[in-house]
Amino acid sequence: MSNENHPGGYRQHDREPIGYRAPAKRRQDHQEIYAPDWDELQLREQATRCMDCGVPTCTSGCPIGNIIPDWNDLVSRGDWRTALARLHATNNFPEFTGYACPAPCEDACTLNYNLQPVTIKDLERAIVDRGWEAGWIVPQPPPERSGLRVAVVGSGPAGLACAQQLNRAGHRVTVFERDDAPGGLVCYGIPDFKFSKDKLERRIGQLTAEGIVFRCSTELGRDVSLSELRAGHDAVGLTIGALHPRDVELPGRELDGIHFAMPYLVRENRRQAGREQTEGPDAAGRNVIVLGGGDTGADCVATALRQGAASVTQININERPPRERADDNPWPLVARTYKTSYALAEGADDEFSLDTLAFEDNDGNGHVDCLHTERVRWVRDQRGRRVDKHVHEADRRLPTELVLVAIGFSRPQTEALNAPELALDDNGTFATDGQMMTSVPGVFAGGDCNMGHSLLVWAIGEGRDLARSIDQYLAGTSRLPPSLRTSHRPLQPDSWDLTG
Repeated sequence: MSNENHPGGYRQHDREPIGYRAPAKRRQDHQEIYAPDWDELQLREQATRCMDCGVPTCTSGCPIGNIIPDWNDLVSRGDWRTALARLHATNNFPEFTGYACPAPCEDACTLNYNLQPVTIKDLERAIVDRGWEAGWIVPQPPPERSGLRVAVVGSGPAGLACAQQLNRAGHRVTVFERDDAPGGLVCYGIPDFKFSKDKLERRIGQLTAEGIVFRCSTELGRDVSLSELRAGHDAVGLTIGALHPRDVELPGRELDGIHFAMPYLVRENRRQAGREQTEGPDAAGRNVIVLGGGDTGADCVATALRQGAASVTQININERPPRERADDNPWPLVARTYKTSYALAEGADDEFSLDTLAFEDNDGNGHVDCLHTERVRWVRDQRGRRVDKHVHEADRRLPTELVLVAIGFSRPQTEALNAPELALDDNGTFATDGQMMTSVPGVFAGGDCNMGHSLLVWAIGEGRDLARSIDQYLAGTSRLPPSLRTSHRPLQPDSWDLTG
């Protein structure tokens, strides 16, 4: 291949993703589901499909504004190291997004208007993996220290991004994590077969070598108070997520065998890590129903299959999306189209337009054994909200011995913080001003606990913005780059050394 980029690459090469291991084999273990061997020529050819658009809609479609055309071009030329620098310029942890992000950038790719989009997610993953293999990703401690101290509460993607940015600005950062290992849901919420934890561990090692201190098994409100953190630090950043689960208030909800998704996933992830775990459900030999059609639900499906479930069915209350974009879902918006998840491909079923009416116990033993549903067609208002339904199939009953509720999260878990001085918005998230400061001076909030439950990639962007706000509060100004979604000013090359 020539070292020159090919403007017509999309004409010469069809979309060819890296792909997955065979479903029948991968469901037998907890190794990563992705194909292990990647061909460099294939990746470079895929990178040439990028048209380097004058208005890069992929970048605007990315919540953190990744400079996608730049590193596509660099990969096509074989300049992987500079591609890594461009990638790190806007994203502290591209392996997190490269493996676990649903890739809204690909929906926004110009080619996706009438062709197949560039394999952006695959290229991102390949760039950072190449960086680790080549030894290009090393600790970058700051050249000097400011003498100021910051406490970051929560070590998920938002907390880790915030901590790394603040540390590279010269501040002393301590991260407080209530669990026994850092990483938040990246550690215990995402299954190993979707994101192997050695990738997280090497990032934690990098951050530690840069000077960040992690204090695990330390919960705000139980082991340390907000007033103590404020007394011992010049600023506090809250990145505790939004893990209060949404529930289904239906008859029979009190029956045994009905569990929230996240504790179920956490328990299995802890078991795979060989760490102490609480008592909880196991899917072996059971008919499993997963309520909820999102990524968390898919991870529950795949976990239940690996535990030896007799059957797994994923239920979605909404209609099955169309195969092609509808008229009210134009490019470059996120495509609301039907896509078979990696989990369903492993041998599960999915059902749409099923409205759950009740959980039933026909045996009288206090344990759920049936899900009472009806198939419906929804009537929606002009804003797309469900206002009525037409029943197409009444009294549809599905046998089940294990129900996993995976319908999302509503707000941060603030009850145990013992910090009533922190004001909350109507939706239960922390109330913050334009600089991400809470109602308590010097205490800031970012990530899901500030914006509500969202994608992992949003959390990284929020963490970076949070670090900039804290740095401005402490120093009066900041060299940390703003997120591209919050600023019309493009990143300058001289700021890359703070983000690589």
